[in-house]
Formats: sequence, structure tokens, C-alpha cells
Amino acid sequence: MNNKINSYKDLIVWQKSIALVTEIYKLTKAFPAEEKFGIVNQLNRAVVSIPANIAEGWGRESSKNYLQFLRVSRGSLMETETLLVISKNLNYIDDENFRMISEKLDETGKILQGLIKGVQQKINLTESA
Repeated sequence: MNNKINSYKDLIVWQKSIALVTEIYKLTKAFPAEEKFGIVNQLNRAVVSIPANIAEGWGRESSKNYLQFLRVSRGSLMETETLLVISKNLNYIDDENFRMISEKLDETGKILQGLIKGVQQKINLTESA
């Protein structure tokens, strides 16, 4: 099996965040119509920003730029978590869906944090050389 990373599409964190986008979009279809331009729009934009920033950062010319985009992605993940809690508190999401999405967000966040640490270590090694 080839584990070489040739593209952002090979990153597990990107793959998992794409799956999150699909889950959130399916979930928000059931939200009240009056939320279409409120929480639904904001939640969908936040979750899309997670893989989009991972991909955009990959395409940048330097590790420092990549790191910045990964941090933006992490911020979007936290925004998604916050909007999910609000949606749960408003009874737009049931307990089971909340738990399932929360677990996926936690897992994705841990993988993303590991990637951030790895890129930061690479930058530190380059700067100290």
C-alpha cells in the first residue's frame, strides 16, 4: 500500500472533513425554512471552510503559509462545533445526530491538530538549520 502524500486529497484530515461537509449539509436540510439564511448558511459555510482551507494551504508556496491556512481550518472547525451546539440547543438537531457529528468533529480536530504540529516542527527545524 502506498502511503505517500502526493496531494491534499491524500490527507486523512481532508477526506474526513469532506465527509463532514456531506453530513452537515444533509443535517441542515431538515432545519426550519426561516433558518436558511441564518444558522444553515453559517453552518454550511463554516464546515466547507475546513477542507477548503486545507486544500488552499497545500497549494501555497511555503510551510508558513500552509500553517496559517491549517489554523484557519481549525478555527472553522471550532465555529462548526459552536454552531452545532446552538442548533442542538434550538432543537434543530436530535441527540443522536449531535453525538455522531460531534464525534466526527473531535476526530477531525485531533488529526488536524497533529498536522499543524507536524508543519510547525518542520518550520522550526528549517529555521534552526
